[in-house]
Amino acid sequence: QVHLVESGGGLEQAGGSLRLSCAASGRTFSNYAMGWFRQAPGKEREFVAGINYSGRTTYYADSVKGRFTISRDNAKNTVYLQMSSLKPADTAAYFCASGRTTYSSAYGPYAYWGQGTQVTVSS
Repeated sequence: QVHLVESGGGLEQAGGSLRLSCAASGRTFSNYAMGWFRQAPGKEREFVAGINYSGRTTYYADSVKGRFTISRDNAKNTVYLQMSSLKPADTAAYFCASGRTTYSSAYGPYAYWGQGTQVTVSS
């Protein structure tokens, strides 16, 4: 069973930085793409960033491109989301996700989800 646990959320001022982590277990981490999604109150969950199984390919939503960086450490079974130049619009619960099939792309599809970590950006 795939288990994903996010950490690193919190309260940050606009312009600040946070780094989210997601520890994965339950299957061979290095065989699957990983992604980050977010959901703000009253809004649908949206894709933020994805990284393929090897870490060589990444993909970002336009709203975070140039500010967020996704990376992975296959030796630690962990994926990260470095968030910089934070904006109040980035306030949301952030979820990591694991690819549905082996060797899928950074675009997905994603099938397994963590419980989320809250990020709040104050103006």
